[in-house]
Amino acid sequence: MRPIRFATTALAAAALTVPLAVPAASADTAERHWPPHHSHGKAERLRWAAPHGFRIGTAVAGGGHHLEQDYPDPFTSDRRYRRTLARQFDSVSPENQMKWEYIHPERDEYDFAMADRIVGFAGRHGQAVRGHTLLWHSQNPEWLEEGDFTDTELRSILRDHITTVVGRYRGRIQQWDVANEIFDSEGELRTEENIWLRELGPGVIADAFRWAHRADPHAELYLNDYGVESANAKSDAYYELSRELLADGVPLHGFSAQAHLSLDYPFPGGLEENLRRFDELGLGTAITEIDVRMTLPESGEPTEEQLDTQADYYRQALSACLDVEGCDSFTIWGFTDKYSWVPVFFEGQGAATVMTEDFTRKKSFFAVYDTLKDEKRWPGRPGHGEPR
Repeated sequence: MRPIRFATTALAAAALTVPLAVPAASADTAERHWPPHHSHGKAERLRWAAPHGFRIGTAVAGGGHHLEQDYPDPFTSDRRYRRTLARQFDSVSPENQMKWEYIHPERDEYDFAMADRIVGFAGRHGQAVRGHTLLWHSQNPEWLEEGDFTDTELRSILRDHITTVVGRYRGRIQQWDVANEIFDSEGELRTEENIWLRELGPGVIADAFRWAHRADPHAELYLNDYGVESANAKSDAYYELSRELLADGVPLHGFSAQAHLSLDYPFPGGLEENLRRFDELGLGTAITEIDVRMTLPESGEPTEEQLDTQADYYRQALSACLDVEGCDSFTIWGFTDKYSWVPVFFEGQGAATVMTEDFTRKKSFFAVYDTLKDEKRWPGRPGHGEPR
């Protein structure tokens, strides 16, 4: 095997230090949209409101579409962003920084610099980390997708990637999205789009879980997808796959729904029941990428009705998770509209997160906060409601 180069940088502690003060936003912004909470106050912190054993998380902005925007890397350049990230959340997910195209840009080269920074930041601030992702059809590097490999070579590439990446963060990542978006909306495996399934067959899914478990026996290993919030062809396919993998002794530990929601569609009312059926298989469950986008008026500002409905969607999703015993993680896919992926991929839509571009907290933030606080006060399941 050819030698592999690891491109890393030293942790820039000074650059990642959380500042002591944040400038306040204008009062009219807070009055225009939000309920009478302290929209910039220190009192309401999501991680403090969460019941014991429940993780409230966010994606860490960077990589992917951010590289094409007119702002520098959010995580390393925006101190206010980092301060809010540290204060509000006790779980983080690299948005793009652990995906193949970012962390494995050439066949014999890994770039762990940004992933190392995120994991180090999480360690310093008492945050868990969700690793995202190991086997996916999207955001793969050109050398992989256009390479001319034998099946043996391709299998070795995947095994070495999983072993190297998972092994590097052994004991420091709580959960891994091992297989991401492997079914289409009809419940069929993506055998055309996904290079691993196309070339190596469906058996590679079990192999990926076994390799990841071998690299870090303590990490929880998940299946992850969008459009699986309710019982449908896609979530049914995951249910059957989960049963098969468990019956074969594959180290599968959880199933997660991304929950990229839209006000253009009704809330997926079967979310709790769907998560519960996976829970009854003995699997952990989680909401891993929630945001609630909306079609914006010509003004570009959401209406009060839209904000109310968005808050209700966040509340319902969190309540569904809290009501399922094994659902112990709720991750918002970016907490501020300033860096949200939604306007880049959905023309005319946006305002999908719980804070505005100037970090003012929306009604949806307080919906999440109040729901967490109520669960802590009146625990609905064993192990919750205890002091953190």
